Amino acid sequence: MADSNEMTINLVVLGKTQSGKSAAGNSLLGSADFESRLCPSSVTTCCSLGRSGRILGLIRRNGCESALRVRVLDTPSYPHSALSKEQVRDTVRAALAQHFGEEGLHLALLVLRADLPLCPDESDDTVQLIQELLGPTWKDFTAVLLTHADKAGEAGYSEETYLESASSTLLSLLSSVQHKYIFLDNHNSIIKEERNIVLRKLLNFIQRNNYQVLLKHSKE
Repeated sequence: MADSNEMTINLVVLGKTQSGKSAAGNSLLGSADFESRLCPSSVTTCCSLGRSGRILGLIRRNGCESALRVRVLDTPSYPHSALSKEQVRDTVRAALAQHFGEEGLHLALLVLRADLPLCPDESDDTVQLIQELLGPTWKDFTAVLLTHADKAGEAGYSEETYLESASSTLLSLLSSVQHKYIFLDNHNSIIKEERNIVLRKLLNFIQRNNYQVLLKHSKE
């Protein structure tokens, strides 16, 4: 919290190579802070923090409009084409402590591609990472971000029919995180109206947690 008329939410994006983590982070920030491109290897090799400007029109507190600021920590993919799992885990853990150790983390966003089926072995690695980073209450502080939803739409799927056809692995994962999920249209998510819809959903998830945070450490 910067002041009584401003609220900051702290997010981290986690996921596999080419899942769209960096692009999703840019969409949430309304910027191009993170490098995002098609590449046959993992693009992100270190953690990077991006900050949005003041966003108005989304929250009211004590009867007055408050500004929202979004902070997103972009992370290397897991598994990674050049880094070991231990290197990724240690890098992300250190960055979380550095950037969110004082204010805490509101949500971890597990980024998955909506245009690719989720198989059991594929989800295990990233979920294990989240468990190691966030601890036993990870399910309360994790939401699933389904990117490339525009491609699913082009294939004739609405959100409802997509979930009806989804793999049992994905459905089980969504159930474990109390159905906190968001479909993100990679073409339109940077548009202000679409971005605000996504941010409102994230704020709802955070409100459901009574604005609790994880990984917060008081200064000595």
